[in-house]
Amino acid sequence: QVQLVESGGGLVQAGGSLRLSCAASGRSFNIYDMSWFRQAPGKEREFVSGIRWTTGNTEYTDSVKGRFTASRDNAKNAIYLQMNNLKPEDTAVYYCAADTRGSVLPRTRPSNYDSWGQGTQVTVSS
Repeated sequence: QVQLVESGGGLVQAGGSLRLSCAASGRSFNIYDMSWFRQAPGKEREFVSGIRWTTGNTEYTDSVKGRFTASRDNAKNAIYLQMNNLKPEDTAVYYCAADTRGSVLPRTRPSNYDSWGQGTQVTVSS
């Protein structure tokens, strides 16, 4: 089992920036894909951004394109999410997720991932 620990959330004004980090640890694991999801109160968990571990290819949900940038550090088993020009509608708990089994499910589905972090709160005030 892989353990994921997120950090970097907080309170920021609209237009501001935050950088989320997620570090993976555990015994002898492979990572195929890592992604960021978010969940606002009363809403379903939604895909935000994903990064293919071997190629570094990234994918974003439409609402964050041009504002968020995902990156990875293979040596540290870590991914990052740079969030710029934040909007109040970005307010949510952000979760890091990892696929360590080579799932064939679409990466935008939470069920594609077998490991999750505890979440970090991002609050954007207007």
